[in-house]
Amino acid sequence: MSNQDRFKKAEFAAMLGIIINIVLAIVKWGIGVYAGSRALVADAVHSASDVAGSFAVYLGLKAAKQPPDEDHPYGHGKAESIAAIIVAVLLLLVGIEIGKSSFEAFFQPIEPPKTIAIAAVILSIIVKEILFRYKYKLGRELNSDALIVNAYEHRSDVYSSIAALAGIGSAIIGGKLGIEWLEYADPVAGIIVSLMVLKMAWSLGKESIHNTLDHVLHEEDTVELRRAVEEFEEVKQIDELHAREHGHYVIIDLKISVDPYMTVEEGHRVGKKVKKRLLEMDNVQNVFVHINPFNDGKHEVE
Repeated sequence: MSNQDRFKKAEFAAMLGIIINIVLAIVKWGIGVYAGSRALVADAVHSASDVAGSFAVYLGLKAAKQPPDEDHPYGHGKAESIAAIIVAVLLLLVGIEIGKSSFEAFFQPIEPPKTIAIAAVILSIIVKEILFRYKYKLGRELNSDALIVNAYEHRSDVYSSIAALAGIGSAIIGGKLGIEWLEYADPVAGIIVSLMVLKMAWSLGKESIHNTLDHVLHEEDTVELRRAVEEFEEVKQIDELHAREHGHYVIIDLKISVDPYMTVEEGHRVGKKVKKRLLEMDNVQNVFVHINPFNDGKHEVE
């Protein structure tokens, strides 16, 4: 798949998420206010944060597809990871706000929400689960951190909606049966939602920051790359291979040893062949090859 096709698919997914989240946020907030459900209003705020998250992902994808330039010779792939961090921060802020408003409800008069709130929550669960599965599958296919994080943002909304459904349902039952303490299940669900959102923000933020800090692939993930280099009989050994992740692609720093009696031109030719072979592999954006003389006990490798 070409980079252009990749970004078209990813940008479409991000824009689809923006549109759906706007509609869901408006529907849930409107019904939540009408039905008097704090859990549903909290869930609507969560969906609204997904709008900002999907928009951040969209902007990150737009930036990531820009070609390398003088100031960014390694490309702009990390823009996707930065977008993922922004999404995680937004989730953190939303989780705090949801928890705060739900906690305050315990110190105010409360009434059980109207039954229509249940229909809104069920609709949200179905739509968000479909969005999660679509974006997660596409994110794995395109190797996009931003899309995968955005997918889990939708999954967190599914969990929060399930918690809201339990709280709303319990509060309605409590109201009908005259069990006053059960009516507080709605704000309790709001607090549970906030804790789930905060946990999701922490997990996703930690992973995205890890990928942004020049993370290199582990040795077990570079087996195919090493095999490609070892195809050339002129390569006596691989001294060092670091594949640095830059969003959806990797940059390879490679040191190989060749016959120490080769001419400079011959060694350069070997390096070019190795580089060409690696660039043919999926997700490899650029390769930097350093040629060492093979260490036969007389030559030092640097």
